[in-house]
Amino acid sequence: MTDELGEHLAHPPADAGADAGVDPGARADPAADPANERKPIRAGRNLPMAAAIGVALGGLVLVTLFTVKATFLAYVGAIAVLALWELRHVLGVRGIGLPLVPIIAGGAAMMTLAYWYGAEPALAALGGTIVVLMAWRLPGGAHHYLRDLSASVFTVAYLPLAGIFVALLLSPADGARRALIFIALTVGSDVGGYFAGILLGRHPMAPVISPNKTWEGLAGSVVLCLAVGAIMLPWLLHGHVWQGLILGAAAAAAAILGDLVESMIKRDLEIKDMGSVLPGHGGVLDRIDSLIVVAPVVWVLLAVFVPPG
Repeated sequence: MTDELGEHLAHPPADAGADAGVDPGARADPAADPANERKPIRAGRNLPMAAAIGVALGGLVLVTLFTVKATFLAYVGAIAVLALWELRHVLGVRGIGLPLVPIIAGGAAMMTLAYWYGAEPALAALGGTIVVLMAWRLPGGAHHYLRDLSASVFTVAYLPLAGIFVALLLSPADGARRALIFIALTVGSDVGGYFAGILLGRHPMAPVISPNKTWEGLAGSVVLCLAVGAIMLPWLLHGHVWQGLILGAAAAAAAILGDLVESMIKRDLEIKDMGSVLPGHGGVLDRIDSLIVVAPVVWVLLAVFVPPG
């Protein structure tokens, strides 16, 4: 989700001049080498529309967090349902069955229990959901039973499990500020990576997984995450700057991992986007891929650095 929005042109081959009949030795200025030229900046999507959607979604985050914060949990749940629907659709194209009813019901139970009663009841709901999924698939027969069940369990671990950590972030008295730090760190990673990627991106980071990711984009993600952590943790939770720097570095690593994991899923399924519900962004899953992995990392580090209560 970082600099995936920037479509970078491939470097021209170093011997292109020789192939065209030009004497390679005539190129005296290294700066004139096509390999050293800056690639054109191409956003690849409708940037104004993407920005407008992002601002609208961010506004809903702030309104729900700082009015009745339980409504933020409902907001997260609604996004998770849309993401589950997208995942069910793309898996269905490959013939993989994904039962939405037990996954949505189990996910709602996990998030609600985590918010009101803590981690242990939520983990019990997680275990119960997996047991139900085992039974749910039985009437479908043995054909592809293991494949479909594996996809269902993966989906529970990929989406509702992340929702547990969001609920745990939100549940303390200062939960709105904890959740805001979590969102800000992830957005910082995405924004820093995107702009560094389209402005400076030249060296591919993981061409097999996501050809448009660059090391320059990675650096932009890390720098902005470090800045967000160093500012927001002392400001909102009275932590130390060094704690904010560690939090920012860990969040950047988690966000990039989440981005690459979702890119690998899409490559496996041979699709470009998970959906098209968000104009200028693609699918819901394309926008929350980093949040999924950042949530547990931020929850753990905030619990260590600034314990609730």
